[in-house]
Amino acid sequence: MKIKQFKDEPLAHYSYALISNGEMAVIDPARNPKQYYKFAEEHQAKIIAVFETHPHADFVSSHLQIQEETGATIYISKKVGVSYPHTSFDEGQNLKIGNTLITALHTPGHSPDSLTFVAKEGEKTVLFTGDTLFIGNVGRPDLREKAGNMKAKRVELAKQMYQTMQTKFTDLPDDAIVYPAHGAGSLCGKNMSDAASSTLGNERQGNWAFKDQTEAEFVEEILKDQPFIPSYFGFNVEINRNGALNVQKAKYEVPLHLHVDKLEEQVLVVDSRDEKAYKKGHLPNSINIMARDKSDKYETWLGAIVKPEEEFYLVAESVEEIDELLERTAKIGYEKQMKGIVTLSVKVSGKSADFDLAEFKANKANYTIVDIRNNSEVEEGKIFDSAKAIPLNELRERAEELPKDKPFVVHCAGGYRSAAGSSILENKFQNQKVYDLSDAIKEFKE
Repeated sequence: MKIKQFKDEPLAHYSYALISNGEMAVIDPARNPKQYYKFAEEHQAKIIAVFETHPHADFVSSHLQIQEETGATIYISKKVGVSYPHTSFDEGQNLKIGNTLITALHTPGHSPDSLTFVAKEGEKTVLFTGDTLFIGNVGRPDLREKAGNMKAKRVELAKQMYQTMQTKFTDLPDDAIVYPAHGAGSLCGKNMSDAASSTLGNERQGNWAFKDQTEAEFVEEILKDQPFIPSYFGFNVEINRNGALNVQKAKYEVPLHLHVDKLEEQVLVVDSRDEKAYKKGHLPNSINIMARDKSDKYETWLGAIVKPEEEFYLVAESVEEIDELLERTAKIGYEKQMKGIVTLSVKVSGKSADFDLAEFKANKANYTIVDIRNNSEVEEGKIFDSAKAIPLNELRERAEELPKDKPFVVHCAGGYRSAAGSSILENKFQNQKVYDLSDAIKEFKE
């Protein structure tokens, strides 16, 4: 069998293609399936199967589009309860892709319906572990909670993950290759390695979740210090349960408007340009969520700051960037709530206040410093003792908690998030100065 790993850098998402004897399967595909089609074409293979380890929370899958365009069968656990055409695939069942035997293992913990797919051909064993087993850690158990007893749900899934790690991988060989659905930088887990794969033997030795421990010890550790949950996660689970629209059709239904100097002021504007361009001129009611390159976590922060189904316009630096921005926005299913994608006229008048760093250094007490890092970052230590801490993903809702007697200075850990945070406060407090400390924060960190 031949396996290709595809990485979506901003979401730290791994998807896979497996080819054997002219047949191909795709595992946990990203929103745009073109890369898998290209790989199949290069190897003269026919895509016959799409395997979904679980309904993903952090991105929209193209499983339904692949089925419609290739005739492939979707294989997913019956526990997910999907209504689109599929074949239920659960523990004990198996399927041949060419000469490769694919077997399903029920590995709950991240979600109650999670599967791991075991692929065997000859002496080679490969595990597609989804969000169950990561390199150096396991998936978080707190993303499937609904109204009611929130703590009980996450504890229940944490206990299921303990049983999974104790029992489900026991009979598999040490040299089995582990291919997870995410790596370092994903919010589907914590403290993941930046390695793209591992072996089961290495994980048994180095991954804390395989260590000899009680259920109580395991539950305490897995629930500790998990990252925040972006607003869009539950929204994406439901999209994936229902099956997403064809991504090409969805993207190009978004209206395009060029050289705009005004929009409806009651509609949110997401401005993806570099912070320097944004500060020189932007539209009212704008939030600066930068998407300059793949190192910017645009998708995550768009889905953390903007609510599912909340209408917004998206500002692009130029027409050359429009297609890429639509692609990135569609990854989290937000293309349907876009009123349009726009480029700006030179006439836009909104400007951000110029920041005097030397004045701030000399008179920090004259400012309300707003720390928009995540709670776990703040718990490791404040950068400014007097700072008011509100995580960026909560800032739009909690900004009124801030005192309004001084100008604001907004900071994060490196400068990316503070562009969004300062723009949020500019909208909230239009009669007050708001400054972005930006990457100057590095001068204050020990």
